Amino acid sequence: MTDVAVEAGVSQTTVSFVLGQTAGSKLPEATRERVIKAARKLGYNLPTPSVAPLPLSPAVSGTIGIMVDQLSTTHDAVVAIEGARLASRDSGNILLVAQMPGDAETEQRTIEALLKAEISALIYMAIFTRELVAPAYLYDLKIPVILLNCHTSDHHFPAVVPSEIAGGQNATAHLITHGHRRIATITGEPWQEATQDRLNGYRRALATADIPFDPELVVEGDWSTSTGYDATKALLQLKDRPTAIFCQNDRMAIGCYEALKEFGLSIPRDMSVIGYDDEEVASHLHPPLTTSVLPHRAMGEWAIERLGLPFTPQRNRYPITKVECPLVVRQSVSSPRHVPSHLSLASQPTR
Repeated sequence: MTDVAVEAGVSQTTVSFVLGQTAGSKLPEATRERVIKAARKLGYNLPTPSVAPLPLSPAVSGTIGIMVDQLSTTHDAVVAIEGARLASRDSGNILLVAQMPGDAETEQRTIEALLKAEISALIYMAIFTRELVAPAYLYDLKIPVILLNCHTSDHHFPAVVPSEIAGGQNATAHLITHGHRRIATITGEPWQEATQDRLNGYRRALATADIPFDPELVVEGDWSTSTGYDATKALLQLKDRPTAIFCQNDRMAIGCYEALKEFGLSIPRDMSVIGYDDEEVASHLHPPLTTSVLPHRAMGEWAIERLGLPFTPQRNRYPITKVECPLVVRQSVSSPRHVPSHLSLASQPTR
């Protein structure tokens, strides 16, 4: 798997999913084909994959409940639910969606209402990827439970999350392959799992390329456009400024774009920029933003497909499935060039 991963330019986990034909692993078809091509090039004989849809378990029929902690404030939940809906079409199941109210008593009443609707399985979804302290009622349910974008320390439930470390590593490696060595990153809030994992991926990519980690190039943000703007200004104040910036979400990348343009710097000629999430706005920026997909749709599909497998954990533990965050290459990255010295910071506009 190591040889195939190197040849295909993917992680060993991705190779394992493809060569092992792991049920429910929603990899992009282009990635799957790249792995198969690399494996064949290295002399592996591959079995013919089965393309038959996975039927749902006999224990799952009729109505599937989905509980999500935020629904109206983010599009991520809608995308995941749409993925689940698409995966449910052939089985004829109906999805019944409820937003968790935020207090234990009302949440208990919410699950009771879903059970009265005779749901045969429950998908429990968090918007922010995190280790979950699962409410007691989840352990008491007599129906299959899937965790989407969250997991528990005891691995009591099947769970699916984005492969954030690999996503951060791939984004940073993309900049390195273009010749950048002075690479900055603007992080999200430090307490969030996504921030920690994307930063770990950034550091792994630097270490793999023998580029020393420089804490001066890591600026804390909070996912907002304004912190992307302020963090970019701080990075431009450095004596040895970066040649590329990895923004850990697209909204901070928008702020980064604005700061760079106010300082008279061209993207990507003077500064390469990468985002994360692949929000719709990313393809409409000028230039269009290279970014990573946050795979909520694929995770929603995985959750439904996982319901077709037996709920028999190994040693009372279910593995956490990680779905790839593929890089969408657009026009915001190029090779580094020397920044003209006449671009004096003192003469640049302020906000």
